[in-house]
Amino acid sequence: MDATYAGPPPSSYDMSDYLGLIARHWWIAVLLTLAGTAGGAAYNESLPREYVSTASVLVRPAGLDANVSGGRTRDEINLDTEAQLMRSTAVVAGAAKVLGRDDVDVLAGAVSVEVPPNTAVLQIKYAAPEPEQAQAGAKAFAQSYLANREGNAKAELELQAAALRDKIKDLTEALAKINGKLSDASPKSSNYATLDSQRDTTVTQINQLNNKVNQLATETVSAGTVIREARVPSRPVKPTAAVNYAAGALLGLLGGLGVAALRERLDKRVRAGRDLVRSGVAVLGAVPGKGTGCTEIFTPFSPGGRAFNRLRNEVVAAFRPGEQVVVVTGASRGPAATLVAANLAAALSRTGAEVVLIGAQLPDSLTEAAPLARLVGVAPTPGLSEVLAGRVSLAESTQRAARTPSLHVITTGGTATAAGMLQSHALRDIITTLRAHADYLVVEAPSTSASADAQSLASLADAAILAVETRRTSRPEVADAAEQLRRVGTPLLGGVMMPRLPHKARRNGAENEAAPVEPAGRPLLADDDEPLDPATNGHKPHADEQTIMLAPLDASALTELDEAHRQ
Repeated sequence: MDATYAGPPPSSYDMSDYLGLIARHWWIAVLLTLAGTAGGAAYNESLPREYVSTASVLVRPAGLDANVSGGRTRDEINLDTEAQLMRSTAVVAGAAKVLGRDDVDVLAGAVSVEVPPNTAVLQIKYAAPEPEQAQAGAKAFAQSYLANREGNAKAELELQAAALRDKIKDLTEALAKINGKLSDASPKSSNYATLDSQRDTTVTQINQLNNKVNQLATETVSAGTVIREARVPSRPVKPTAAVNYAAGALLGLLGGLGVAALRERLDKRVRAGRDLVRSGVAVLGAVPGKGTGCTEIFTPFSPGGRAFNRLRNEVVAAFRPGEQVVVVTGASRGPAATLVAANLAAALSRTGAEVVLIGAQLPDSLTEAAPLARLVGVAPTPGLSEVLAGRVSLAESTQRAARTPSLHVITTGGTATAAGMLQSHALRDIITTLRAHADYLVVEAPSTSASADAQSLASLADAAILAVETRRTSRPEVADAAEQLRRVGTPLLGGVMMPRLPHKARRNGAENEAAPVEPAGRPLLADDDEPLDPATNGHKPHADEQTIMLAPLDASALTELDEAHRQ
C-alpha cells in the first residue's frame, strides 16, 4: 500500500452546510430576531408622532381665471399652479394669522397639496405633532387659500370697473364737446347731421360702458368651496409601526445568522463527515450516536455492528498481499480509538481469521481500569508492558476473548508509563513475531495529540485508521494527526466518526471486573514459540526504558497512584 497524501481539499460550502449551520444555531437566530423586534418597537416608541388632517377644496373660476386653461385637467383652471400657490407668502401669512403663529417657514413646510386626477379639487394636508393642531392647520390653510383667491378676484373686478369708468369719463367729455358744436351749427347745414350722428354714437357707447360697470358691481365672486372639512385624525401616520417592527426583526435575524456563522467559524470541532474531508481525511464510516458507549463490543447486526462490518471490508480490500497490521489512533484524547480498535478486531475475527488486538494506549487516569480489557472481556494483566519489561513471555500475555474464540488480546498491562516503552526494539520484534502467527493485527495506539507513540506504532503498521469524536475532536487535531502519519510513511485509510463518548469510567466493581478467560483451544503462541523473552533472546531494556511494576491494586491504592501520576 502506497503512502500518499493529497493534502486538504479546497474549502467549499453547499446548501447543506448552511442548513446545518441554521439547525445547530437556530436558537441564536430566534433570540436575536426577538431582540431585534423589541429594538424596533423601542425605536418606534422613541420617534415623534405625526398626525395629518386633510381639507378638500373645490376650486371655481373667478376673475381672470376664466381665461386660464391647461394643467393636468381640461378645466378652465390650472390646478398644478393653484397647488404651488398654497405655499405662497400671502396664503401662508393668512394661515399664520388665523392660527396666531409667526413661524411662517415652519407652517409652509408642514402643508402639502394633492390633486386627484381629472378633478378640480385640491386636497390640503397639514402635518402636526398633535391631532388638534393638524386639524386647525388644514382648516386655516383652506380658509386662507380661498380668502386670498377671492380677494384677488375682487381686486381684478375692481380694476376692470375702474378702467370702464375712465372710458366713460372720456366719452362724456367728448359728448359735451359735440353738444357745444351742435348748438352753434345750423340744423340745415351738412355739418349738423354729422355732429348729430357722432353724438348718438357716443351716447350709445356711454350707455354700454355703464351697463358693464353695473354688471361688474353686481357680480358675486365665488373662488371655491370647502367640500370636506378637516377632521381630527384618529391615528398618526408616522412612525409606521409595521415597518419599524419588520426592520428590527430583519436586522435581528441577519445579526443572528452572522453570530451563528461566526460561532461556526470559531468552533473548530468536527461535527460531520465533510469536516474530515476538508481536512484531507476520507470518511470510512460513522457509528450511530444513539445507544453508543465505551462498554461492550457491538453485536454484528446492530447499527454499530453493521458500521464496523463495512469498515472491516474496506480495510481488507485496502490491504495488499502480505499486509496485515493496522494501527488505530485517536486524533484527540479519549476512548474513541479503544472502541474502534476493539470493534474492528471483533469484526475481523467474525470472518474466522486469527486476529490479535494489541492495547498500546495507557488510560488517561490510573483509576480507569483497563477500558480495552473490559470491552473484550479479558483480564487487565499481564499485558504488553509486562512483555516489554521482560516480566512475562508473549504467550503468557496473550489472552483469548471470551465471546470471540479467534480474537486474541494483548492488553496494555499493569505498569505505569515508562520512557521509550513503545519505542523499543522489543516492540518491533513483537509485531514481527505476531505477523507470523496471526492473519490480522489491530493495534490500539495513543492519540496523536497526547503522545508521539502513535507515530512509532504507525511506522510498524501497514495502514492507519483515525478515530474521531464528533463535537470533541477539532479540525486542527485531525489535520495534525494526518500529517504525523504521513511523515512516517504510513497510509491513512481514513477516519471513523464516533459520537461524543464519556471520558470518565464509572467506578462500578462489576463493571471493572474482567470476564473470565476462556481456556479452551490452543493459545496463539506456545511458550516454546516465544522468542522475545529477554532471558532467551538477549535483549535487555535500556536504563531509560525501565518500567515500574505495580502490585495488585485495590480501589484506595488506585486513587493514591492516580494522584501521584497527576503530580
